[in-house]
Amino acid sequence: MLEEPQGAEEDRSPPGAGQEVGEEGSPRLGTPDPPQGKKIVPGIVYLGHIPPRFRPRHVRNLLSVHGEVGRIFLQPEERFVRQRKKKAGAKAKNYTEGWVEFRDKRVAKLVAASLHNTPMGTRRRSRFHYDLWNIKYLHRFRWPHLSERLAYERQVRQQRLRAEISQAKRETSFYLRSVETSQRFARRAAAAPAGAEEKSWGFVQRPTEEEIQWRKAGAGGRRLRGQLAKAREIQLKSQTSRSLLAKIFNAADAASEEAPGGPDL
Repeated sequence: MLEEPQGAEEDRSPPGAGQEVGEEGSPRLGTPDPPQGKKIVPGIVYLGHIPPRFRPRHVRNLLSVHGEVGRIFLQPEERFVRQRKKKAGAKAKNYTEGWVEFRDKRVAKLVAASLHNTPMGTRRRSRFHYDLWNIKYLHRFRWPHLSERLAYERQVRQQRLRAEISQAKRETSFYLRSVETSQRFARRAAAAPAGAEEKSWGFVQRPTEEEIQWRKAGAGGRRLRGQLAKAREIQLKSQTSRSLLAKIFNAADAASEEAPGGPDL
C-alpha cells in the first residue's frame, strides 16, 4: 500500500458547481465538452514556481475557474532551510514546487498551454500580480506516481542521513581512541624514572657491506691478514722487477748513444 504524499494537500472533494470566477477574477478558459460515451481521464500539471505565502487555497481559487480541480500537493521547503529562516525571524512556511490534478486531462493541457508565463494575479493590487505561472502538463503521469516518487525521495533522504550519522560516529570513535592512546603514553612517560633510557624501535637494521667485511675479518683475521700480506709482497716484487728492467734498458740506450757511430738507424 502506497503512502499518501506528506505535505500541503487539500481535500479531494471538487469545488462547488457553478463557480465561474475565483478570488482574483481570472477569466474562465473554454472547457472542451467530452464526447459521449468516452471515459474522462484526469490529468496532472506541475507547478515549478511557488511564490512566498502561496497556499493550496490560492492554487484552488486561481485554477478552479478554468476547470474542475481535484487533489493539490505542494512540496514544503527543506527542514534546515526552514530552521534557518526561523532563526532569522521569518515564521512563514513556504513551498518549492507543486502538483495539481484536474478532472479532465484535456483541461489540464489547455491550462498548462494558456497560463504558462502569464501573471498569477490579473488584478494589479493582487499579492501575486508580479509572479508568473510556471506550469507544465505531465504526460501519462498519475497521482500514485507522485506518492511513489515522494516515498522514494523520503527513503533516499533517510538512507543519506543514516550514512552521515554512521560516518560521524566512526570519526568520533577514532578521535576518542586517539585521545585515550595519547593519554596512556603520557601516563607511561610520567611514571618512568628520570634517568631511564627511551626504548628504541623494535626492528633490526640490516648491516652494511663494510660491517659485513669487518665481521668476516674478525672471524678469520689471521687468514685474511696473511692473504693481504701475500698480495702486498707480490705487488712489491712486481714493482722491483719493473724498476730493474727499466734500469737495464735505460743503461743500454745510454751506452749506444755514447758510441762513436751513434745509434743504429
